[in-house]
Amino acid sequence: MMTTLRSLIFNVLFYLNLIGQLLLFSPVFFVISEDKAWRIVKNWARSSLWLLEHVAGIRASISGKRYIPFAPAIIAAKHQSFWDVFALLPDLDRPTFILKKELLAIPFFGWYARRMAMIPVDRARRGGAVASMIEGAEKAVAESRQIVIFPEGTRTAPGAEADYRQGVFRLYEALQLPVVPVALNSGLYWPRRRFIRRPGTIRADILEPIEPGLPRGEFLDRLRKAIETRSRELLAEAHARDGHLPAGPAGHADRAPSL
Repeated sequence: MMTTLRSLIFNVLFYLNLIGQLLLFSPVFFVISEDKAWRIVKNWARSSLWLLEHVAGIRASISGKRYIPFAPAIIAAKHQSFWDVFALLPDLDRPTFILKKELLAIPFFGWYARRMAMIPVDRARRGGAVASMIEGAEKAVAESRQIVIFPEGTRTAPGAEADYRQGVFRLYEALQLPVVPVALNSGLYWPRRRFIRRPGTIRADILEPIEPGLPRGEFLDRLRKAIETRSRELLAEAHARDGHLPAGPAGHADRAPSL
């Protein structure tokens, strides 16, 4: 009962905070410098993490930050919840996220995403989507930005079978940059398609980068093995530590057109 109440209060405050900051800063967000704009975005991320800890009882523990390079790189993260989108923001330098084009149609949020030069992917274009994504990524690299991509293309439930899309390899091949894998267990505490927020500690591990230049099969095998092995370990550790968590895979992966 207490978890349900805290979850309800958190969700109300979280979205009020998001919408409130979008509205509050909109008169100045599009005319201030990029550095100041990033300060606003990262402060929102920190405020969201504060609410998550102090209202829902969910702490964040991110290890391996030493592997984030001070140069352009591809950050390839496991994706289980909305937490994955904002929790890494404070530790990244001017990141560019690969996101669905439909998100840009959301009032205010889409405007902010365009202002921060996020890279939209139009899945309906099929073959053209990859070319457009690479074009946007090349521009971001020229501006010394880091690129964040979720290799599965969508949120997946904890323990569900991973389906890595071709988009991450196409970026890796075209940009010739190291790829930094990120494993996590956020879906146990912030499950997809549910309002419940389970107290505990979300863990994310930033892993050793994969060097550029590997052939497709070897690269995808190393990336999948790194992320999935450590993510399963984080799931097991969470179950051992927090007995109230659901056991086993919490459903199946959402399906989306291949990228």
